[in-house]
Amino acid sequence: MACTEEAKLEHFLQWLQVNGAQFRGCNIKYCDSTKGFGIYSTNGSPEDGVLLVVPLDLAITPMRVLQDPLIGAECRAMFEEGEVDDRFLMILFLIVERLRKNSSWKPYLDMLPTTFGNPVWFTDDELLELRGTTLYRATELRKKDLMSVYEDKVKELVKKLLVLDGDSESEVCFEDFLWANSIFWSRALNLPLPHSYVFPQIQDDVGTTCPVDKNSEGFTSHSYSEEPINEIDGKRFEAHGNDSKVNGVTSTSKQEETVWVEGLLPGIDFCNHDLKAVATWEVDGTGSITQIPLSMYLISALQSPLPVDKEVSISYGNKGNEELLYLYGFVVDNNPDDYLMIHYPGEAIQNISFSDFKGQLLVAEKAAMRCLLPKNLLDHGFFPTGSSNCKANNTSEADDRICNFSWSGHRKTPSYLSKLVFPEDFMTALRTIAMKDEEVSKVSAMLEELVGSEGERQPSETEIRTAVWEACGDSGALQLLVDLLQKKMMDLEDSSGTEDSDSELLENACIIGNAEQHTSKEANNLVQQKLMSRNRWCSIVYRRGQKELTRLFLKEAEHALQLSLSEGN
Repeated sequence: MACTEEAKLEHFLQWLQVNGAQFRGCNIKYCDSTKGFGIYSTNGSPEDGVLLVVPLDLAITPMRVLQDPLIGAECRAMFEEGEVDDRFLMILFLIVERLRKNSSWKPYLDMLPTTFGNPVWFTDDELLELRGTTLYRATELRKKDLMSVYEDKVKELVKKLLVLDGDSESEVCFEDFLWANSIFWSRALNLPLPHSYVFPQIQDDVGTTCPVDKNSEGFTSHSYSEEPINEIDGKRFEAHGNDSKVNGVTSTSKQEETVWVEGLLPGIDFCNHDLKAVATWEVDGTGSITQIPLSMYLISALQSPLPVDKEVSISYGNKGNEELLYLYGFVVDNNPDDYLMIHYPGEAIQNISFSDFKGQLLVAEKAAMRCLLPKNLLDHGFFPTGSSNCKANNTSEADDRICNFSWSGHRKTPSYLSKLVFPEDFMTALRTIAMKDEEVSKVSAMLEELVGSEGERQPSETEIRTAVWEACGDSGALQLLVDLLQKKMMDLEDSSGTEDSDSELLENACIIGNAEQHTSKEANNLVQQKLMSRNRWCSIVYRRGQKELTRLFLKEAEHALQLSLSEGN
């Protein structure tokens, strides 16, 4: 690590401790060029397992931004007018503090990454590696949206806020906005804060208590409040799906309830992700755990003391590579939590027969036009892979479907029902869309029987689904599903080759950053042929996983189709 980086780290650690943070069994240090900085265990791991404690007053939250002595009043006016929301407030705050010459947040901001591995930061060539995937189109749309928000809103707002600091010369650029947006989405946590902290009470001259701002009670998941102002402005941090909780809060009174607020928490946000996390974070409302009231702490999840110099990782949640790459800029090879997204394009409904009638049925049935297919569903299918976390179980859904069968008793419950891995809400949509003309007539007649000549009542969601099943069974829906999966595979392979070709690329890959270890000219020539950027490597890992899942779910759909045809369904 370069001397400048060491100096930044030392300055940051001092800043944390001056502001009340306590390192009790860990420290922050440089990991590598991929991860950047991380948290590592030190000698003398504490008996209670608490490794790091950070006061909540160091958190960057919407509340902190609204009470900032410099820009708080202006931000509050924009917030109350609906010009900005709570997340946008925090992103604006990051940009302004980054551009301010004497920001009190400088030790923290200097430690944050300046480039990211998520696709909005990809070069044009790197982005082409994602062609055919859901992420390719999503990234294109996201970049256009971010540029539009920057031009229409961010540029003028940041300039206005900087003028409040007497700075009329600093220029904000799109990269500043892109940086702040990526910092928020890759580092923010959903903090479970005590109600009394989010909505503090103050004493008036008479000695009665009243809320600081009654209007703040109207905000939902992104609540804000007036907190005591200290010399440190605020920081934000985002949700990784941890099993976090507030300790020391047992009362059910209004003041002791938990309010979830997004924010950044310097120090703890340097924990990297691992499927086998060794720590978790929690909030200590009363100080009963850490002796520091209103703090967040990092605690070991292991039964035995952490080995010295072991990285202290947390879990960002059970996320597939699509989400990990889009939000955080990394992937997990052979990710057990990977998933495939399948959808029927809504605009295509206009081109099918009886489109209006089918559209009405889809609404009444509450059918889903898209679905996520987690890898672990395959463990309950016709061809279990046994390679994923076996968490999903569609038994209850199958039981629900059995109750919906047999309008007239003519169509029997399929033998394959317990092995069908595709969500019923999505299958309902596909059945409805795939109905033939004569099947539409049958459904219409059955529903007319229920409604009666006078239209006494409307058929229920369950009755409509049952009528559609009775009329057409599963074969039409499964054939449509096979078509959708085949189309997805074609898009993936036409853009970037087969699953096997991706595996070969990864097997021979030498990620840029490791080439310096090869010294001989011959080795360097060989490495040059296999060099690829980490962004490209992540893209190939992600798209190979999509091809694998498409292949496996297509196999499930084709087998289910064969069974449904053989059983007359």
